[in-house]
Amino acid sequence: MNVPQPCKVLMLYPLFSAESFWSFGESCKVLGVKRPAAPLGLITVAAMLPEHWTVRLIDCNTEAFSDKDLSWADVVFTGGMMPQQADTLRLIEICRAAGKPVVIGGPDPTSSPHIYERADFQVLGEAESVLHEFVAAWDSGARSGVFIAPKFQADVTKTPVPRFDLLKFEDYLYLGVQYSRGCPFTCEFCDIIELYGRVPRTKTNAQMLVELDRLYAMGYRGHLDFVDDNFIGNKKSLRLFLPQLAEWQRAHGYPFELSTEASVNLADDPELLDLMGQANFFAIFVGIESPDPATLVAMRKKQNTRRNIAESIHKIYAAGMLVTAGFIVGFDNEKLSMADAMIDFIEEAAIPVSMVGLLYALPNTQLTRRLEREGRLHPGHDLAPTIGADQCTAGINFDPVRPLRDILTDYKRVLEHIYSPAAYARRVDRLMTLLDRSKQRQELAEGDIRAGIGAMETVHKVVTALPEARGPLWQTFMNCAKRDTTSARIAVQMIAAYAHLGPFSRKVIAAIDERLAALDEETVIPVATIDVTAARHLA
Repeated sequence: MNVPQPCKVLMLYPLFSAESFWSFGESCKVLGVKRPAAPLGLITVAAMLPEHWTVRLIDCNTEAFSDKDLSWADVVFTGGMMPQQADTLRLIEICRAAGKPVVIGGPDPTSSPHIYERADFQVLGEAESVLHEFVAAWDSGARSGVFIAPKFQADVTKTPVPRFDLLKFEDYLYLGVQYSRGCPFTCEFCDIIELYGRVPRTKTNAQMLVELDRLYAMGYRGHLDFVDDNFIGNKKSLRLFLPQLAEWQRAHGYPFELSTEASVNLADDPELLDLMGQANFFAIFVGIESPDPATLVAMRKKQNTRRNIAESIHKIYAAGMLVTAGFIVGFDNEKLSMADAMIDFIEEAAIPVSMVGLLYALPNTQLTRRLEREGRLHPGHDLAPTIGADQCTAGINFDPVRPLRDILTDYKRVLEHIYSPAAYARRVDRLMTLLDRSKQRQELAEGDIRAGIGAMETVHKVVTALPEARGPLWQTFMNCAKRDTTSARIAVQMIAAYAHLGPFSRKVIAAIDERLAALDEETVIPVATIDVTAARHLA
């Protein structure tokens, strides 16, 4: 008779690049937390491991681990996204030096397994479909191996409740849960459909409510993010889930204020907007990418065409949910007026937090495969830079159609405008005039970490650190406070975000200036040495 053998698992969540749009480091300091979001992937994997295994989690973004932690472990689990690549590789080498087998997984190892060859084990794809194979191999004595999940076949209705008990709630501004995987659209630059497929799979309603029950019983109150890449990807299932979610919230006194990511066609569905408002959603991330219809068609983001996108954003505001949005500079079809068009759109739509990045050819996407066929993809395109490892500073990892100087100059212009203190403050002010919060819970739940943060104190901290923003931000806060307390509360969150966005945008602008200077220093080839035939071919 085989007796189950115990195993001690140390999960290490790698550091994100410090120079990242999404780090919000200064904003977290203002709000008294260490990181915006808690690691959901590793605690979900932890719940899939055998019950007789002991698991500990250390988020390297919030605390350091020691030699004693490594000595305790029988095996180390790590991995994550591309902005975590450099630290993941560092962790692998530390584990190897300590003689500890390391298991690697997550989106970046799945897309670029060759980068992680020094890991002892690779668990690639969706863990539900393959983790049991690793466990069986480990129990049989194997100390290396590669386990690849069949694509898009994981049954998420059997995904266990994440190990929320492994988290230190007080370290994070918000926690996450996942309702669905996959997206029905075909955006050329996106890797979601490559990792999770185009047929969104959803958990059951009962399954989701059990997760909420678990968090509620553990005493968590506050911001809860549905991390789905497109929350409305499976509208049929969502229409059945949202009423139950709203009822659960009412029955429990609205312990959670919810956010998620959704495609802009959410604005076309008044019923869904109403249901999300009743469930207490307050924020939506929307991928807008470009205000130019021709560019949207070329990138295969047709769901954003045939509409006035600014009006669509305003419809979401009218349903009580603020919008943060993603934009990309560097597409082949862009026109010379791109910068003005993007600035005008962001102002018209009144989107304070606009994630504007340079196009980055991610591993395992339609875009990357096309660029490779065209001979335009740079060598090492899937190696994340160790400094500035996100698309804000390291984008355009391919030969663009437009001159690189034009792309970088346009990008710089957009950032200089939208993150100037006056422009940012005006957008916050206007957003609050468009946001109708009548369907949402007005007060934060008791125990919500944000409830203990003083509005005046927060604004004071931000403007003290950024004196150039003092006038515009104070004026916006006072304008919102005169309207209503809910408006002021959300405005304070936007002002706290500027503690990161203002300085970060200036760092990115400085990095772009360095790239432009480097272009100036490139060797100019004398005309007499140019091969005329080759020049005609290139033209």
